[in-house]
Amino acid sequence: MRAMTPRPVIGISTFLTDAAWGRWDTIRSALLPARYPELVREAGGIALMLPPDAPEHAAAVVARLDGLVIAGGEDVDPALYGERPHPLTVACAPERDLWEAALIRAALAAGTPLLGICRGMQLLNVVCGGSLIQHLPDVVGEELSHVGAPGEYGRHPVRPVPGTLLADLLPEESLSVPTFHHQAVARLGEGLTVSAYAEDGTVEAVEGAGFTVGVQWHPEQGEDLRVARALVHATRLAPLTAPVEPVTVPIGPVVPVTVPIGPVVPAAVPIGPVGPGSAASPGR
Repeated sequence: MRAMTPRPVIGISTFLTDAAWGRWDTIRSALLPARYPELVREAGGIALMLPPDAPEHAAAVVARLDGLVIAGGEDVDPALYGERPHPLTVACAPERDLWEAALIRAALAAGTPLLGICRGMQLLNVVCGGSLIQHLPDVVGEELSHVGAPGEYGRHPVRPVPGTLLADLLPEESLSVPTFHHQAVARLGEGLTVSAYAEDGTVEAVEGAGFTVGVQWHPEQGEDLRVARALVHATRLAPLTAPVEPVTVPIGPVVPVTVPIGPVVPAAVPIGPVGPGSAASPGR
């Protein structure tokens, strides 16, 4: 069942990688940049990290969450949308793809508020039947950089689409966002609406039913908490999603119970002062 705490519990997907840990030069680890849980905390939620697991466990995990964030990361495996990899499509992680896709499906089925960030938005689109541009410069050129310098996030303006939920959250005509991606939405997934574009026409945000929002930029790398706060707020409006198990009560013949009725005899209760040694006086 969903947690009933003053602060909603927001699950955040993590990834597996080899890392230096203590005395080990290399050890398999489940990691996530700290800015993701910090963003959730700053927005009013409690962050719960979700390492890759068996996809069949996703529904049970989502049932215990108030909201879900699918974090950014490396490229989505193009096999998931029926394409061969581009020469610059790199570092695909099939176990992560399958786990996060299962989390997204479970959240959509349960009506759990969902925020996809960068790769998370791309995977949301793929789960809904869409496809991706595997290398943006091949399509839009390089006049507008969607990738910062090595080790840095770039920035560029995006324009929310009027009439969308995102435009309600971000009413500016244009706003500058932190960005780092070389892929983007190509064919839009079923049930999704484009809610922001970059100046070069790149899809920068999508949304679906309820609070299902994907942003191509990295809100955790900026100071604007509006989208994250909207996710936290949406958890308070989302329906409880835990299934209610029916209780079977066996029904049989009704057996009448005979209760003998006789005269009511009043009990004599002596009335007088209650002394310190009486049974009615409170103990110490």
